[in-house]
Amino acid sequence: MSMTDVLSADDIKKAVGAFAAADSFNHKKFFELVGLKKKSHDDVKKVFHILDKDQSGYIEEDELKFVLKGFTAEGRDLSDKETKAFLAAGDKDGDGKIGVDEFTTLVAES
Repeated sequence: MSMTDVLSADDIKKAVGAFAAADSFNHKKFFELVGLKKKSHDDVKKVFHILDKDQSGYIEEDELKFVLKGFTAEGRDLSDKETKAFLAAGDKDGDGKIGVDEFTTLVAES
């Protein structure tokens, strides 16, 4: 499954382009622009599983760094500061990673 099976290619391009500048990433705005906010709970879970590259059931910090590339190969890497802020926003239980329930909550709160 690819991201374009769940989200529109145009929305992905627009959302990733909006955060092309270093240290400009905002997960709330990104989820809105990419159309994830309007998707069903099941579709949000599908996106989580695409981003969970090692299929561990969690999105760890090293996977978060490449989150924009998970949406499109043209995406940039997040800076360490952006990655840590994104992790802090999503990691509700403090275990250093984002589980599927934490991810769906993060998207819903955006």
